[in-house]
Amino acid sequence: MADDTLRIERSTKTLRTLALERMRDAIMGFHFQPGERLVERPLCDQLGVSRSVVREVLRQLETEGLVQMIPGHGPAVARPDLSRTDEIYELRALMEGIAARACALTATEDQIAALERAFDVLLTAWASANPIEVMRATTKFYEVLFDTADKRIAWEIVQGLNVRINQLRSMTIASVDRRDAAIAEMTDIMNAIKSRNGDDAEAAARRHVEQAWRIAQQTLRNS
Repeated sequence: MADDTLRIERSTKTLRTLALERMRDAIMGFHFQPGERLVERPLCDQLGVSRSVVREVLRQLETEGLVQMIPGHGPAVARPDLSRTDEIYELRALMEGIAARACALTATEDQIAALERAFDVLLTAWASANPIEVMRATTKFYEVLFDTADKRIAWEIVQGLNVRINQLRSMTIASVDRRDAAIAEMTDIMNAIKSRNGDDAEAAARRHVEQAWRIAQQTLRNS
């Protein structure tokens, strides 16, 4: 019996885009496990697309660090690469702290209201207990924060860093007891920004990333 879990419906988006989104979510949501082989023919059947589309998607996912090519075996879900992970979290803490400070010091009331709306969406995502929704809402929150801080180049850099650790971020979000702590940490960031306290906003943003890194290390040790 065919597995229709990943099958996509036709829409205005291209099949490649739809297939890419579906596969990315499937990997981030652990439908496919780290190290699991990704065989083209079954993927064609599951997604309902051609082999050429599947190959394009796998190549794109490889550039994102979610898929790796194993000599003699073909594509497989990548295992987190820890060689530069500490540096990535260090840079994230630095840039997210700078953005939070700038946001606290320069944001207009309308911009803070927009950030609060993004934060409310994030809280709703956490309540859903869906790691993919939390990832999307978190990304949107930080996109608004960096845009408000007028740190667009820094945001591009952070996005590039996150691509390299998205699987690890997903593992962290799905870990036990992360929800309440993460909400408290993000609330501290929001409160500092609303209070126009640049020092506290930067410190809260840095603490949030540093705690995420500690949880990530723990999650990897237990995996």
